[in-house]
Amino acid sequence: MKRPKLKKASKRLSCAKRYKIQKKVREHNRKLRKEAKKKGVNKRVKKDPGVPNSAPFKEEVLREAEQRRLKEKKKQAKKEERAQKRKKEKEAAAKETEPKAKRSRQVIDSSDVVIEVLDARDPMGCRCPQLEEAVLKRDGNKKLLLVLSKIDLVPKENVEKWIKCLQQEFPVVVFKASTHIRDKTVQTKKRRIAPSNEVLDRSRAAACFGKSCLTELLTNYASNLEKETQLRVGVVGFPNVGKSSLINSMKGILACNAGVKRGLTKSMQEVHILKNVKLIDSPGVVALPSNPPASLALRSLQVEEGQESVLEAVRTLLKQCDMTQIMLQYNIPDFRNSLEFLTLFAKKRGYLQKGGVPNTEQAATTFLDDCTGAKLSYHCQAPEKNSLPLYLSDSMVAEMQKGWDLSKLKIGNAETLRGVKCPNLASSVRFISKGPTAGHLTISDITENNPDVAATESEAVQSDEVITKNKINQLLENFRIVQLLQIMFAACSSMEMRTKMHVLKKIFYFFLVKTSNPTLILLTGPFEINVSG
Repeated sequence: MKRPKLKKASKRLSCAKRYKIQKKVREHNRKLRKEAKKKGVNKRVKKDPGVPNSAPFKEEVLREAEQRRLKEKKKQAKKEERAQKRKKEKEAAAKETEPKAKRSRQVIDSSDVVIEVLDARDPMGCRCPQLEEAVLKRDGNKKLLLVLSKIDLVPKENVEKWIKCLQQEFPVVVFKASTHIRDKTVQTKKRRIAPSNEVLDRSRAAACFGKSCLTELLTNYASNLEKETQLRVGVVGFPNVGKSSLINSMKGILACNAGVKRGLTKSMQEVHILKNVKLIDSPGVVALPSNPPASLALRSLQVEEGQESVLEAVRTLLKQCDMTQIMLQYNIPDFRNSLEFLTLFAKKRGYLQKGGVPNTEQAATTFLDDCTGAKLSYHCQAPEKNSLPLYLSDSMVAEMQKGWDLSKLKIGNAETLRGVKCPNLASSVRFISKGPTAGHLTISDITENNPDVAATESEAVQSDEVITKNKINQLLENFRIVQLLQIMFAACSSMEMRTKMHVLKKIFYFFLVKTSNPTLILLTGPFEINVSG
């Protein structure tokens, strides 16, 4: 019997279901329109109605509209050109393989005055003896100037002690950079009434102190020089001490890339701040691996380059701080070790992973950024009796202080300290300094001056290492064979003499094939056996 043809399912819906679907679609479209309105997205492009023929001065209005259109077009083209320029600079910096130590020496060679920027929280730890010695030994009567940055994070009494201590060697300028400087292209247009901007400009982070003192000092020195060219001032120091922020504050706009992340400056950059003064920004000095772990955690790029974990760096830094003051600073309960501190800190800040597990790595990164950036207030005690380093003599100190107006510098520093709002001694964390940090200047000089010698030395070292490894492996192999033979001799001791000699002969032939050494001398109890291939 033939099966009847099956009919397709009907697409008709009940009215209730159809109305329900239509309602859902309307609600969805309404939600999309509301979100688009919040974001400022409008699908409908407004049509230009144009200028009616009856309008007076129609030609002038059209001409003005065309000029505005051309102006906007030029502005957009300039914006794209700047973006392309920034992209090329980034690519060039990424491809650049020149060592940072060499770039630091280039800044020193091309500068008349070298400014060494020191973090006021640990000025002695931010000093680089190799850098200072390189400046003193360079020809051309170069001057070295010390700048204490981030003075708003250190008690005023502590800053005054450090000024008194460091002035025995080089001239010292105190400085507090502004952290609210924006790019010229991003700055908002000036309005007639802008009370909010005035409040922002007077805030603690936006204020800059010490600019007038440093500018006056450099201009007076430049005017006293006999040469007519610009005064070239190199700004050097370890990463994240405030080199780029100092240049931006002196210029008044975002001329150099600055931020909390260490190692942002990749190459030299010249910035004109005055008619006769030019500042040169430079990458941070590379710290030697032989420095103490606390100095490397603060002033090297081991964490950023993946050579050291951020948890290990935080563990090292916590050993140098007072536990009670850290608890008060971050408002957390008592902790026994660094892991417990990071767990409590992560819970306090809300750094939680899936399932409510505290994200200790994120907490460690935040704490390290607070220590290296301009956030955590800590201080180191200045030495009561400061002796001159080996590379510095009394005559060099007198030569370095010659040409500067030290009386005006003293007055300017006093005015800067009066204007800055510093924390009190009780609210600042005590930190144990590890002394000056050795930099990567001297070693790079030796390698650069004698590249052939360095290459031959490295090849010789590598060949010696290979030979030593081969010898060790051969000795270990022979030692294992000797042990096995001795065990077998002990097993054969209970056999008859004829059977024993037959077994030993087989054993020797087997092991002589396995080993590369043709001679085995074994002492097996009362007699000596010498077997040769």
